[in-house]
Amino acid sequence: MPHSPQSESAHTFQVDLRGLVDLLSHHLYSSPRVYLRELLQNAVDAITARRAADPAAPARITVRTGDGLTVTDTGVGLTETDVHRFLATIGRSSKRTADGGLDGAGLDAARGEFIGQFGIGLLACFVVADEITVLSRPAGDPAAPAVEWRGHSDGRYTIRTLPASAMPEPGTTVRLTPRADNAEWTGHDRVVPLARHYGGLLRHEVTVVDARGSAVRINETPPWEREHRSPLARREALTAYCREQFDFTPLDSIDLDLPAAGLRGVAYVLPTAVSPAQRAGHRVHLKGMLLTDQAPELLPDWAFFVRCVVDTTSLRPTASREALYEDGTLSAVRDALGARIRDWLTGLAASDPALLHRFIDTHHLAVKALARYDDELLRIVLPWLPFETSDGNVTLEEFARTHATLLVTRSVEEFRQVAPIAAAAGLGVVNGGYTYDHDLVHRLPEIRPGSTVTDLDPATVTAHLDTVDPSAELRAAGFLALARETVGAHDCDVVLRDFQPVTAPALLLDDREARHERTRSSLAAESDGLWADILGSLRSEAPRAQLVLNHLNPLVRQALTITERGLATATAEALYGQALLLSRRPLRAAESALLNRAFIGLLTHAMHQAGPDPLKEQ
Repeated sequence: MPHSPQSESAHTFQVDLRGLVDLLSHHLYSSPRVYLRELLQNAVDAITARRAADPAAPARITVRTGDGLTVTDTGVGLTETDVHRFLATIGRSSKRTADGGLDGAGLDAARGEFIGQFGIGLLACFVVADEITVLSRPAGDPAAPAVEWRGHSDGRYTIRTLPASAMPEPGTTVRLTPRADNAEWTGHDRVVPLARHYGGLLRHEVTVVDARGSAVRINETPPWEREHRSPLARREALTAYCREQFDFTPLDSIDLDLPAAGLRGVAYVLPTAVSPAQRAGHRVHLKGMLLTDQAPELLPDWAFFVRCVVDTTSLRPTASREALYEDGTLSAVRDALGARIRDWLTGLAASDPALLHRFIDTHHLAVKALARYDDELLRIVLPWLPFETSDGNVTLEEFARTHATLLVTRSVEEFRQVAPIAAAAGLGVVNGGYTYDHDLVHRLPEIRPGSTVTDLDPATVTAHLDTVDPSAELRAAGFLALARETVGAHDCDVVLRDFQPVTAPALLLDDREARHERTRSSLAAESDGLWADILGSLRSEAPRAQLVLNHLNPLVRQALTITERGLATATAEALYGQALLLSRRPLRAAESALLNRAFIGLLTHAMHQAGPDPLKEQ
């Protein structure tokens, strides 16, 4: 059976402009204010294109407010053919040909200087406007007429040719007729700060003129590119710029200059500590135009103690032009900027030790994060870094001078258990429970030969506690035996020692292995079947925790004389519970029950000793 002939016809997509504008305003752009950025950006690119052919051409952008808003540039302008090709076709860029090159002869030199990449800048203006009028006259042909394009948000547009006298000078004027619900965005009081926000570092003159004709210049040369009469004057100018942009006075300013990436700017050191989890907001300008003031990806994560403002020619923006595109160039720039900040930090030790001390006092956590992976920085700053020790918050250099051996805990809870006892016994204990501290303390011998660093073992602390007179321990044997029986159910031994301070009745010593074993045994007791068998097979020979009773403490001395079994059991549980609370670690269900049982037992015994309740007898 023969195949029937098939017909084919070509069609073009129909674009719903209102739907496209809604997509832009609600999903691509974060705010309607980006319309002014797009207009400034197109004006800059038009001037750049004209100057590629005529370097002496004027370079001015004038924004007028009042009856609507107009943006006029002295750029390359558009011919009638250009208007038909570019303004009447949604999404086509007026800067590129089909193969990606620049449109128009003689403009290839300007290719790398254009800001725009996506050809939808004018379309973004429909976010705030119902009608857009473009009046343009090309600079390449003095006899060419002016062309007017008038577009509406519903998709209609008209094009007409006007005499050259309608626009005396080459260039383009874009007029917006704002929608009623977005008129505020084109008001003078809103436009001036917006223009300064986006175009404050543009190379060409940008002015905003109000309805009375009063003009204000909104851009200036950044302070890192100006000539200054002295280093002090330059420093003051950079500091003033930081206060203007970020609203703080920096500890110091770090010059950022990467010629290979076309990047220049400044990193400002924060004067107060911030959380490492707080992502920094850096201001990134692309060829003078602000791309974003929230660019945490510009610097490595460890550099959370600075805020940057930079201008670059090489980094790529995302489609919304409100963030940086993550690619190999950004990665290389991030590493190079991190190296620059690191060089500043290492240089402080030689150039300004006082500033280094202030910086470390404020941002020691950031320095610790970096020093873990940077041997040179570690050598310079480790002696300056503060650590929590049994002698208080001191530097490792100070602490190592008084303690030949440094004992490092693995957790904050472990440190808090032993710190008072260790201090009284003359032991040097460092809290290694905080982020980075454990690893850094163990690297001290690399910087200070002769120092010894080891992890804290509970047996080390016990060995430094004084043994009790044998006769006193013999008299306490009955209570100790009952206490071992009571506390042993919680995988803990009981020993009697003399130690300072006298006010501490008991000390709970355990290490990470002992805590893991307690957790395992607790889970095994609460489980059944195969899971209980698996947990049972994991039982380790890790040393058990130790409840060290202080024979010098009056409460413990009194407890050692108890002979009545019920009271002795309640007292042993109370001493163990108090030591648990002093360790500041979370209590398991069995330990919470022990505390409740101990208090009830002591209270019951006290009430029994007090005799009958006189109120009940009445």
